[in-house]
Amino acid sequence: MELARVIVRPVDEYNQKLVSHVHPANWVNPQPADCYDLVVIGAGTAGLVVAAGAAGLDLGLKVALIEKHLMGGDCLNVGCIPSKCIIRSARVIGEIWDAKNLGINIPKQQIEIDFPAVMERMRRVRAGISHHDSAERFKNIGVDVFLGNGRFASNNTVEVGGKTLRFKKAVIATGARAVKPSIPGIENVGYLTNETVFSLIQRPDKLAVIGGGPIGCELAQTFQRLGCEVTLFHRGSHLLNKEDADAAEIVQNVLIQEGIRVVLNCQLEEVVAVTEGKRLYFSTNGYRDSVTVDEILVGAGRAPNVEGLNLEGVGVEYDTRRGVKVNDYLQTTNPKIYAAGDICMDWKFTHAADAAARIVIKNTLFSPFGLGRSKLSSLIMPWVTYTSPEIAHVGMYEHEAKKQGIDVATIKIPFSSVDRAIADNEEAGFLKILHKKGSDEILGATIVASHAGEMISEVTTAIVNKIGLSKLSSVIHPYPTQAEAIKKAADAYRRTLLTANTKRILGFLTKLS
Repeated sequence: MELARVIVRPVDEYNQKLVSHVHPANWVNPQPADCYDLVVIGAGTAGLVVAAGAAGLDLGLKVALIEKHLMGGDCLNVGCIPSKCIIRSARVIGEIWDAKNLGINIPKQQIEIDFPAVMERMRRVRAGISHHDSAERFKNIGVDVFLGNGRFASNNTVEVGGKTLRFKKAVIATGARAVKPSIPGIENVGYLTNETVFSLIQRPDKLAVIGGGPIGCELAQTFQRLGCEVTLFHRGSHLLNKEDADAAEIVQNVLIQEGIRVVLNCQLEEVVAVTEGKRLYFSTNGYRDSVTVDEILVGAGRAPNVEGLNLEGVGVEYDTRRGVKVNDYLQTTNPKIYAAGDICMDWKFTHAADAAARIVIKNTLFSPFGLGRSKLSSLIMPWVTYTSPEIAHVGMYEHEAKKQGIDVATIKIPFSSVDRAIADNEEAGFLKILHKKGSDEILGATIVASHAGEMISEVTTAIVNKIGLSKLSSVIHPYPTQAEAIKKAADAYRRTLLTANTKRILGFLTKLS
């Protein structure tokens, strides 16, 4: 069967290079092996890690990888990489805006933003790293790569491109996609999602962003800084409502200060085409209003890609909202078939898909030989919202601990007390550590800072390795760094161990000396 051609717009040298790596038009699917130890459907992060990990074990395993669209999945093509590229450009604008506070005066009207160049740089960077996820690279490491629609044909076979692949075990890693909004009229006027917004080459003057979660907030701030007039719509009473409320408030205030119109508690009622563009009618707190924009960007949720796989035919249970049903070992209701990544997990992060893929490798290839099984519930999962400032979190929130009946104590270190943050003019953030009451065991942490994502791993490492606040207090942190806030939090815990009686004894001994 002839391979369906994939086009990524704009069709420039960078996107052509990208496609030549992740869905080459001249690709010829191999002749299937007699039987595969592992067949993986979906070549996003989870699928790539499973396939590469299994093939790289040097055990002579037969591994097949199927992808119907672009290898690399969301992360490379329409997620992590392109978004962080344009966020980096936008961060420069934010730093220029703040430069006056550091003694550098650059009037806003003198800042020249070359939006096409920002997007071209993103495409160049994406194409430059795409070889890591390329069909040719996976072929070279011993994976049989099949481009086309994969579909279960029986309990031990998958069909793709007119060929039948027999397997011992299979993995579903087909990911998720942006949820279609149910707003009357929006389909008629058209809208952008993370899957199409990075194809822009001209800046929309006015942009509506629907969804006040991480994707919506990150892109709203980015496009505002790049020169758009942004209106951000959110159904909740405050942005980032799944995050620590104090952290979310800081980011929300920054977005408002930077000129974004934030509309909370809103119900989007209708979208119509008008001469000036696209008009959204909405109501909030009992009032009806409208706004006219050039483009609408929808960033409100993800839907699992469960269609077309014939999951019913092989006894794999799924839900169209939550995805494929798995147990703690990432095994589906068919014991021969596993799943990993956005298709089955609440954690829709690249690093979560990577971690889940490693669980699948162990549980499909090693556990049958009595080498133990890994559990999804054992993972300690950090995440980051890449606004300015960033919000990073790991472990429990206070309400989660209380729900489990755990008595907790909180240590909060404002960055206004951290010398490096003061020097950097970045005092608005904080570090908050949650620990078990009467113990130094760390249960969770939230950091709000310019580079919170770079700082959270120290706390994650401590939780994973059961390193308490007492030991963290003895770790020497370079001075001055913002990560010194972690040591300050650990020192604050140590001070709570000094009872009134202990303090009196120490004071007496000090006088004697």
